[in-house]
Amino acid sequence: MNTIEGKIGLNGNERIAIIASRFNHIITDRLIEGAEDSFLRHNGDKQKLDLILVPGAYELPFVLDRVLDSRKYDGICTLGAIIRGGTPHFDYVSAEATKGIANTTLKYTTPVSFGVLTTDSVEQAIERAGSKAGNKGFEAMNALIELVNLYKQLV
Repeated sequence: MNTIEGKIGLNGNERIAIIASRFNHIITDRLIEGAEDSFLRHNGDKQKLDLILVPGAYELPFVLDRVLDSRKYDGICTLGAIIRGGTPHFDYVSAEATKGIANTTLKYTTPVSFGVLTTDSVEQAIERAGSKAGNKGFEAMNALIELVNLYKQLV
């Protein structure tokens, strides 16, 4: 049996975008740092990494669609933090952001990774943005790098 899988490493020529929400920036700033760290550790060229900021997680799919349509990037890493509050707002935003990113990704042939936190508390978000549970931004960029390499093999 032949196994086809992507490696986690870049050749330095890949152009990557991070699309991140500014809302809950105390968390998303850490996720962005983690994603950038992964990109650079895996031989990415900092000049080929763009950060695109959107107001909140709800807006991620709309901007993702524009960015994918531009065909300027080899891969897109989406980042955000949606933290449950006392109203149903969390449920609507997390569902629409998740569905929107997935549906948009299916329209294009460019790999996209999902690094949007959906947590019940600020403490859980902090844990996933670089403390106890690692940095999910770093993990989302790792996944993207692997996907970029896998997609190259599937052409």
